[in-house]
Amino acid sequence: MLDPITEPAKTRREFLHRAAVGAACLAAATGESRAAERVAEVAVAKAAKLTRLSEHLAVYHGPINVGIVRHGDRALLIDCGDGSVVEALPEPDLKAIEQVIFTHHHRDQACGAHALAAAGARLGVPAAERDYFDNVGAYWTDPKSRWHLYNQHPHHLMLAESVRVDATFGQGDQWAWGPAKIQVLATPGHTDGSISYVVEVDGKRVVFCGDAIYDAGQVWEIHSLQKGTQTTDYHGFLGAREQLVASLGRIRAAQPDALVPSHGNIMHDPPKAIDALAQRLETCYDRYVAISALRHYFPKMFTDYAGREDHMSIRPGKPVPACLRHFGTTWLLVSQDKAALAMDCGSPQVVEELKQLIAQDEIGQVEALWVTHYHDDHVDAIPLLQKTFDCPCITDRFVAGVITDPLAWRLPCISPSKARVDRATEDGQSWQWHEFKLTAYHFPGQTLYHAGLLAEGRGLRMLFVGDSFTMGGIDDYCAHNRNWLGRDVGFDRCLALIEELRPTHIFNCHVDTAFDFTAEQVRFMRANLAEREKRFGRLVPWDHPNYGTDEPWVRCHPYEQKAAAGNRVSFDVVVTNHSTEPRAASARAVSPRAIGGCVGDWVRAEVPQKSDGRLRLSLAVPPDAKPGRYVIAVDVRYGGRSLPQFSEAIVVV
Repeated sequence: MLDPITEPAKTRREFLHRAAVGAACLAAATGESRAAERVAEVAVAKAAKLTRLSEHLAVYHGPINVGIVRHGDRALLIDCGDGSVVEALPEPDLKAIEQVIFTHHHRDQACGAHALAAAGARLGVPAAERDYFDNVGAYWTDPKSRWHLYNQHPHHLMLAESVRVDATFGQGDQWAWGPAKIQVLATPGHTDGSISYVVEVDGKRVVFCGDAIYDAGQVWEIHSLQKGTQTTDYHGFLGAREQLVASLGRIRAAQPDALVPSHGNIMHDPPKAIDALAQRLETCYDRYVAISALRHYFPKMFTDYAGREDHMSIRPGKPVPACLRHFGTTWLLVSQDKAALAMDCGSPQVVEELKQLIAQDEIGQVEALWVTHYHDDHVDAIPLLQKTFDCPCITDRFVAGVITDPLAWRLPCISPSKARVDRATEDGQSWQWHEFKLTAYHFPGQTLYHAGLLAEGRGLRMLFVGDSFTMGGIDDYCAHNRNWLGRDVGFDRCLALIEELRPTHIFNCHVDTAFDFTAEQVRFMRANLAEREKRFGRLVPWDHPNYGTDEPWVRCHPYEQKAAAGNRVSFDVVVTNHSTEPRAASARAVSPRAIGGCVGDWVRAEVPQKSDGRLRLSLAVPPDAKPGRYVIAVDVRYGGRSLPQFSEAIVVV
């Protein structure tokens, strides 16, 4: 329970002054350009729509929706976004924001909390997420939050630095604040510890539900619903949907007159909005299961869907040709004169297996290494293999960009092992290796950074697809791998290649038998993906579903870099425009208070449709900066949306 605030600001002017002092980089301290920019931002905040729900309850529509409960000359906020709500408060006699209570820990919900706390506001947070407010250093400095990422919980979109917490809340907590009665509902789904607030005031019952729902039948994005149930989060595409639907059921049972989401529109028919979302989530999951490769690995996960006539049947396996060996996640192609081409090396055991084959005279020497994709179980031991056999490493240029500089990326299953790539291939590039013609392809299946290799010889057309397919279908069970929907991208591109290449055998690195697909099955999978593009498009409020599934559509490159105190650091904000039209994008860096607390100038660019755009940001590391690991947050404006601290880069001083 929150205690009454002590020593409040005496006037609204004093409160606003404190908030400004607590904010990063005052305009007066950053020159005329920043001052003018600050004036413009205040004007935007004041122009933002404010919806009054009743005499004592309103909603500020800034980058997120902020609830405002008024009691005389004081206010309680539900979430705070970037803090711009302070400048948009309509009452001239409002003296202080007394309390701010949060639905969940994401940065866009709470990045304005530092300034509000400095101005005297008391902060209340979900009990299950307290550490993600006042102990964020434990996350950002933990190697488990950086490498070998198989779990997305907690979601890394947490504050760049800790903020004081005055109270925590959980299911069933309730208290009175002025004329309002506030009750807490546990509503996990969007995050594990998300809560909602039932506010009863002026004869109305309104639920502030965070990102549990965006609008009738919609959620803000899909990738946060990645959650493992029987396995890790990595295998849990839409795995939190049942948890979310149960949470929405608790909200519905509270019989609210209206729902106010963090992102989205106020809903005045909550049952209709909730039912529409539950139905769409189930339909979208059904379409996912219909062609999921995961059915081969974990059939017990899908017993409820077994025997569905509108789902693709699982193919039987095929015998492996004599020219191949398989161990771990490695396929080995052996020529007639016993030369060997290894594909992936995720474990030192692979090197031992190769040594044993050489000792048994089954192979002569390892002449080359082909890398299918960057995941740790395929690349961890590449440095050891290269040291042992000193063979050239060949892979697609997209894969090469990750494995030669892993520090620059934050992706699922990423390994800190740095590999040497001797030849980065272009899509469709061919070469002769003994009796086999080899052709490399960019193969954006299981991950965007993925390669395919066709080996033709001995009457065979063998397609090595890394982890992109099994007999059950496509390996798209981790949204964070950047599995794009659309014609000729993602798995549609991979399936189009299979149609064109007509392989006699397909090989997955985790499956020890070969398989293939019929032409009808390939058409079925492509039709399913086209249907998904439409259905998932209706599930999210963007003009293309990839914005909802592709978490790093805004990312920083390099993601992590080292810097000496007193030096400058630069990085690109890479924006993927999934739309069919060009989009204007802007970005600016926000450094934590520990290294200056400065807000940079906006950098703008026009990003062509279906392309990446790069915005170069730069900032100075203060000469007195202490050694440590610092999170540089990035504000983004895109397509008419303001996205505060939407991405981040890491600087190690």
